[in-house]
Amino acid sequence: MSDEANNPPGSPPRSLTNAVYRVLRPLVRLLLNYQITYPQLAAMLKSVYVEVAEEEMAVPGKRQSDSRINLLTGIHRKDVKRLRAEPKQESTIPTTVSTGAQLIAQWMGDSQFQDDTGNPRALSYKTESSTTDTASEFEELVARVVRQDIRPRVIMDEWLRLGVAHLDGDKIVLNTGAFTPEDGFEEKAFFFGKNIQDHIAAGTHNLLGQKPSYFDRSVYYDGLTESSVNKLRALAEELGMQALGEMNRQALRLQQEDQSANDNQQRINFGIFNFHTLDNKTNEGN
Repeated sequence: MSDEANNPPGSPPRSLTNAVYRVLRPLVRLLLNYQITYPQLAAMLKSVYVEVAEEEMAVPGKRQSDSRINLLTGIHRKDVKRLRAEPKQESTIPTTVSTGAQLIAQWMGDSQFQDDTGNPRALSYKTESSTTDTASEFEELVARVVRQDIRPRVIMDEWLRLGVAHLDGDKIVLNTGAFTPEDGFEEKAFFFGKNIQDHIAAGTHNLLGQKPSYFDRSVYYDGLTESSVNKLRALAEELGMQALGEMNRQALRLQQEDQSANDNQQRINFGIFNFHTLDNKTNEGN
């Protein structure tokens, strides 16, 4: 018999509250490390509860009222009214993320910038001593993607600072298969929010029984040595980059084909993660 069938009327499934508790543990650890206190989180949660209730829980054909949002969320009507009147928080994409992600997707997915094995090859760039007027390969890549007036050298310097790429003589070499900089907190925080949001959204869709289900699987093993975990971590990175590379090539091709379509408003986010920890830390990590 399911957990929901055994649950008292009006109470959430215990298996769900247990899952939410596990999700919150690593999030709270992150918040505490950056001095985001419980009152700050509670204020954010209150705002999100009102926003979701207003936008997604309305009765078809009826205006969503403060009283109904109060009933759904348990938030006092005075707070509901105040929060509904406040401007919605805008989610802005850092410029380096928007530009960098598109450039790397093009670098990885366009055969012009790949080697014989299909991997992104090192691209020539103009040094300070360059005298030729011919565009370098890196300039060609930037011109393919960037429409606004951004100099390739500015992009390259930022990538070097963030650890996205490095120089090898007169070539620029991509360090990673996705825009995940080693440095640059703003960029890493953006992808943290984007990817975790979409992963939880996919899991929520599946738990609500909505169809078709999203693919959401993992491989889990315990009882391993550190040496075995290191081998599996290397394998995960190798296989993960193969999958990401092929998804990027296909997505880039389809995006180019869909440019003239009238219904090209859909998006997709495909990700792979790997995590390992000691058995006595499983409550924090899983």
